[in-house]
Amino acid sequence: MCPHRPQCPSADARDREAALVVAFHPEQGWWLLCNGMVIFDDTGELLPDGRSVPARRGPSQQAA
Repeated sequence: MCPHRPQCPSADARDREAALVVAFHPEQGWWLLCNGMVIFDDTGELLPDGRSVPARRGPSQQAA
């Protein structure tokens, strides 16, 4: 259960990405949120129940 006030949105809420960061490893490209979600720097998500949410953007476009 979230100890923050107001409580962080649950992993099932529409605004679930608004939960506070409790651990982060930007060098590895991920952040753990208070609601148990893992957010990746490519915008993909891993939900606490193991389901994944695909990235909302495609691979980065590198200049030639």
